[in-house]
Amino acid sequence: MTKTEKPILISVAPNGARKTKADHPNIPLCTEDLVKTGVSCAEAGAGMMHFHVRDGACRHSLNPGHYRKTLTELEAAVGDQLLLQVTSEAAGRYSQPQQIDYMKQLAPHCLSCGLREFIRSKKDVDSASLFFNHLHQAGTLVQYILYSPAEVKWFVNLCNQGILPGNAHFLLFVFGSYTGSTNTEVPSLDHYLLPLDNHPHRVSWMVCGFGQQEFQTAEAAAARGGHVRVGFENNILRPDGRLTEDNSEQVRFMMSLALKHGRNPRKKAYAETLHV
Repeated sequence: MTKTEKPILISVAPNGARKTKADHPNIPLCTEDLVKTGVSCAEAGAGMMHFHVRDGACRHSLNPGHYRKTLTELEAAVGDQLLLQVTSEAAGRYSQPQQIDYMKQLAPHCLSCGLREFIRSKKDVDSASLFFNHLHQAGTLVQYILYSPAEVKWFVNLCNQGILPGNAHFLLFVFGSYTGSTNTEVPSLDHYLLPLDNHPHRVSWMVCGFGQQEFQTAEAAAARGGHVRVGFENNILRPDGRLTEDNSEQVRFMMSLALKHGRNPRKKAYAETLHV
């Protein structure tokens, strides 16, 4: 394999649970806009799409009924190019049992799970383990979201204890927070990767960052063999601080960054191999 053949996955997260048209006029919230965004981002080089849906009041929703229509239309439009990933994010609206119930009803092919939302205390360990084993047995492609190096260490311990199933895992390291605080020191990528030295199984990892941290973390990941997630969920600005036109512009920027580091952006078929 030559340097330019080293693959990278660019995932786009075009909306998130919190932003509205007041944050950016081109944020896709309805099914029609999400389909258009999926098409444009696939053309720009994305191989995966992590998306949220809203209810009738434009609030974040995990209701399977709200998800199914959008999933069906996205699958028809970009299902051969983008791995479509739904979210289980609580966003302050759902309890752990509700998250588990809705995701079991939806039975998605690919799902992101914030580990700290499913194990909020010791009493959640058994129910979370049963849920993750259910997903594993169903063949669901799960990406665990980890918000700090301490959570990466926790994840490794849960795997070593047999609480989390499988012998290959796909992780998302999050840098920064929704609060946008500039007073908190953001750990380096090295700090996130170090606990994986004690992980007994194969691990693939991706990064995302809030605001300007998006570009710093993406650059580090591209240079270190990781994968990147971009999009309006975490950032609506260009590297120079101006407002980005749309999600596909961010994907194109990541395409150029990937090529700069000799990485070859890949599509859905490759994205699926990172989970298993």
